[in-house]
Amino acid sequence: MTKKRILVVDNEVYIQEVAKICLETVADWEVVTASSGQEGITQAESYQPDAILLDVMMPDMDGITTFEKLQANPATKRIPVILLTAKVQASDRRRYAQLGMKAAIAKPFNPLELANQVATALGWNQEN
Repeated sequence: MTKKRILVVDNEVYIQEVAKICLETVADWEVVTASSGQEGITQAESYQPDAILLDVMMPDMDGITTFEKLQANPATKRIPVILLTAKVQASDRRRYAQLGMKAAIAKPFNPLELANQVATALGWNQEN
């Protein structure tokens, strides 16, 4: 079974590190990080992750714009995206779903639950 590859895009290095450590330790996934929307798009093109965890509130290019650019790119449009956001009201979740995002995980997230939340949102069996 090949190891799942996850791209974490967040302008806060602390969030990147916590997510990376948790996903690698708890789920044994391979994790790459990016600090901006543009870097995330570049990483997604070259790395071809199995999923992207994307922060909504970022300077320069926010998560929604980054997602739209990922969707417009033939090389990245099939990669499932899960938002990491403090905005997880029902209306926000509906809007994210309408845009085509797989899920939204609330920040701050529980580091020990993150891998399970990602796997559940994407329908992955934890053994994969």
